[in-house]
Amino acid sequence: MRARLALLVAAVSVLIVIAFLVPLALLLRTAAEDRATVRATADAQSLAPVVGAADAETVRLTVEQLAAESARPVSVFLPDGTVLGSNATRTPAVELAERGQSLTAETADGREVVIAVQGRTDGTTVIRTVVPRAEMTAGVGRAWLVLALLGALLVLIALAVADRLARTLVRPISELSEVSHRLANAELDARVSPSGPVELREVGGALNHLAGRIQELLVHEREQVADLSHRLRTPLTALRLEAESLRDPQDAARVIDAVDGLERAVTGLIRQARWRTPTDGTVIADAATTVADRVAFWSVLAEETGRAVDLDLAPGPVPVAVAADELAAALDALLGNVFAHTPDGTPFAVRLRAVGDQVVLTVTDEGPGITADLVRRGASQAGSTGLGLDIARRAAQASGGRLALGERTGGGAEVELWLGRA
Repeated sequence: MRARLALLVAAVSVLIVIAFLVPLALLLRTAAEDRATVRATADAQSLAPVVGAADAETVRLTVEQLAAESARPVSVFLPDGTVLGSNATRTPAVELAERGQSLTAETADGREVVIAVQGRTDGTTVIRTVVPRAEMTAGVGRAWLVLALLGALLVLIALAVADRLARTLVRPISELSEVSHRLANAELDARVSPSGPVELREVGGALNHLAGRIQELLVHEREQVADLSHRLRTPLTALRLEAESLRDPQDAARVIDAVDGLERAVTGLIRQARWRTPTDGTVIADAATTVADRVAFWSVLAEETGRAVDLDLAPGPVPVAVAADELAAALDALLGNVFAHTPDGTPFAVRLRAVGDQVVLTVTDEGPGITADLVRRGASQAGSTGLGLDIARRAAQASGGRLALGERTGGGAEVELWLGRA
């Protein structure tokens, strides 16, 4: 924008300079020609009294002296055909002047000035002088150079003023852009200092109002989530008490373990809702340990539903740039989809391997398969909430990875969770 404004001002300034300086330059040239012609005419007229009354010798001496002083050819044509002074032929202008008419005519060498002198007894005498082109244009080139420099100076001054004015426009726009990017990066305390024209100040004020409103809505949302999470404490406590009252110790331990996992998830949700801050990339979890723990948890349910579990883990530790509870939630979402969308007895496999600077967690099953359009928050083709794959996707993206869906060779679904290594 700044460059375009400068270009626009430069174009307008050049057009204005040309519109004024070109006619002025032509006027200067015309004035120089007229000034030289007037001098030559005055010199020629100064000879008229001598030519009209003196003898031929006196006229000759006077003409030669004037020619030497003016550095112009001066000729006097007497009625008897004698030419005194500079040798010259009778031109049409001279022949016309012999009839009593003084005039000025253009020639190839310059401008011809002829003056008819009457009063001699032998007829009309003609004084002729020629103004050379060099004399007519003397000083014109220097004047044109001065005008060109003046025009260039005016254009530079206009550009400097335009650049300063453009900065007063560009600086507020740049600040608006910077603050909008900061807001996009979750810096909700970023604000604009309204400046510049009235319109830009209004936009800055509107952006500040929008940022404040977004901050208020997020705070309200987090408080609502935290309040809902706190309300879950009571049924969780009741569920724990019911689990502890089970007679079978194994069933009680399994249910209590599930309640503990749910309580950890609720605690993490409360903490995330109340004190959510941008990640600094220092969160590290051991993927091998987390995956082993969650597969062990789901293996109990797999045994009850007749599902074979194949676990293949890379030798640990396998550090990844994601929190352990987020990785556990992502894997729970993937395994939960297996149990929810495949019939009982469908085997599944979990594999963890390192690939370069990333770690790949793969979950496959021999069910009906899954399509890529399910990786969208709230989208589902099986009656679920559609949030499971979105949770896994966000966990992968938070670590610098991605979620990939595909078809397993031989049928079934294959979900790959690419995680950035820590």
